[in-house]
Amino acid sequence: MPAADFDMNEIHWLMDMFNTVDVGLVVLDREYKVCIWNGFMENHSGLLPSAVKDKDIFDLFPSIDEQWFRGKTESVFVLKNRSFTIWEQQPYIFKFKNYRPITGKAEHMYQSSTIIPLSTITGEVGHICIIIYDVTDEAMNKLELEQVNQKLEQMSRTDSLTTLANRGYWETTLRKEFKRLQRCGGVCSLLMFDIDYFKRVNDNYGHSGGDEAIRHISDLLKKTLRETDTAGRYGGEEFVVTLVDTDNEGAQIFAERLRSLIEKSSIYYDNKQIQITVSVGFAVYTSDFDKHEQWIEAADFALYHSKETGRNKVTGYTSDMKK
Repeated sequence: MPAADFDMNEIHWLMDMFNTVDVGLVVLDREYKVCIWNGFMENHSGLLPSAVKDKDIFDLFPSIDEQWFRGKTESVFVLKNRSFTIWEQQPYIFKFKNYRPITGKAEHMYQSSTIIPLSTITGEVGHICIIIYDVTDEAMNKLELEQVNQKLEQMSRTDSLTTLANRGYWETTLRKEFKRLQRCGGVCSLLMFDIDYFKRVNDNYGHSGGDEAIRHISDLLKKTLRETDTAGRYGGEEFVVTLVDTDNEGAQIFAERLRSLIEKSSIYYDNKQIQITVSVGFAVYTSDFDKHEQWIEAADFALYHSKETGRNKVTGYTSDMKK
């Protein structure tokens, strides 16, 4: 075979590989104008090589984060070293639609890339080659796994009946708040309450009726909370609320508003009306508490006092209270 024919075959093979390889290949000059554009880029952009040649890449694709892209590529031009990007840092360079059936949920193609310096015979870098890898499958698998893990984490700290924080998670947040108060000072109140004569509710309406009463109270509680407050189900028919930046007066107002709201509300279950009240106790943080359990005990003392002195009332903790 003549040498000229061999060279032509070699060029043909190279061009065939260049246009059929399953990665994007783009060559840009120092002015960020397109010099080479392979079949992958044509197929996903809908732009022919002839339509993009010698055009500014930022004019062709306004969605490119120009500041970020220049920061990545300038180091390649100047330092003559390769650079890499991964989809976690930047989801894509070129915003292409995702056409993969397996990862059809993705709105766009997730991309990782390699940016390679192309040197002249004098050693100067006048062009760069950008290799685009479609990593949509990998990205979607990881994102879906993260979503599942987040959901499992949310479930692990949530009470299933009320969707409030469960006892374990709520107490963890209280412990953190307690340590913060010990370090930095400040004010915070802890509120505890439970349903009066809850056994009667279960006896008269069944445990399903009791569950409905608990859900009803949790819904009312959520409506009264601020974003900074944390409410939880402490156990059975007992609830707890951490009121951040709330002093004795503020806790009294919050507790009384909640008590009154519950007293005036009605629960309808199995065509029957259920009326309930709650007894409330609260304790304001004090440096006399050595650990957060003492704070819980103080609020529990106040709750016990409310129950012992008539129920359907609010009591603030004082140091002379005894259970």
